[in-house]
Amino acid sequence: MLQLGDEIALFSVVFAFVLLGTRSPIWSTALTACLYAFLIMFRFPQVPTSQARQVLRPAKNAASGGVSLVAHRGGGHDAPENTMAAIREAHKNGATGVELDLEFTSDGVPILMHDETVDRTTNGSGPLTQLSFSGLCKLDAAAKHRLRDKFQGENVPTLQEAVEECIKLQLTIYFDVKGHPDEAAAALKEMYQKHPVLYNTSIVCSFEPKVIYRMRQADPEVVTALTHRPWSLSRLGDGTPRFSSLWKHHCMQVLDVILDWAHHHLLWNLCGVSAFLVQKNFISLDYVQYWAQRGVEVVGWTVNTAEEKQYYQEILNVNYITDSLLENCDPHY
Repeated sequence: MLQLGDEIALFSVVFAFVLLGTRSPIWSTALTACLYAFLIMFRFPQVPTSQARQVLRPAKNAASGGVSLVAHRGGGHDAPENTMAAIREAHKNGATGVELDLEFTSDGVPILMHDETVDRTTNGSGPLTQLSFSGLCKLDAAAKHRLRDKFQGENVPTLQEAVEECIKLQLTIYFDVKGHPDEAAAALKEMYQKHPVLYNTSIVCSFEPKVIYRMRQADPEVVTALTHRPWSLSRLGDGTPRFSSLWKHHCMQVLDVILDWAHHHLLWNLCGVSAFLVQKNFISLDYVQYWAQRGVEVVGWTVNTAEEKQYYQEILNVNYITDSLLENCDPHY
């Protein structure tokens, strides 16, 4: 639900910018009114709080103080990421949920894969857009993993296989969608229709608001979340600048500020999300409270040390995504 303060801030900023550009109070008022009408007509309401809570704060989390421990890519440090072995290892190691990445083969089969190519994680090479599912089945998804000997011959699973395994193990699923909004929405809608239990045990997440909006269009009953890392346009995950050109770097920083403002004041409300997945360095008690007032749960990523996990469980009391349930490790970007 949009707070009164959010409405005032949002429309005041829009009015001020339009007024500066047009120097016309009439145009400023008209365009601000159009934005208000757009939000009223096209925004999606959040799913019921009870449903969102079942997904984000299930009863099975009692052992961890109500906090969900979510294995990033199935726990990519403990087993080959986005594989059936990772899902099973995550469950064995005490995860209450898994975050899984959705991608597609050249013949349209929904699979688990983080990258657009198979080079980093398998013994193959090339983009997924040039690889059929039959070709993908020949690859070893454990080939580049530090525990490759233990998991040798692990296959890249289909979305269907992964979903069925998670349901069997009673793991909450965080579907991470990088792109393909139409294909992803169609594939996930099919999963939800085939397995209705997913409405109360899974959430669809994306960095791209258009993906979440398309998912809500396809099925407004699905719990969704926006994923956000401040300064993501100008800096890589480890904080280094994306661009060597100073002017391009500063231009991207300006766009970062706009994008951050849009996420916190507009996009979350337009999509009607129930959670906000944020890079761990930007989360504080005040930040958690900010979103709680809007009926939105904060989820931190990627939380990989014992000290950080203790802080998230005992101080912040928010869900977190981690690369390992067993030991401290470096983040997997």
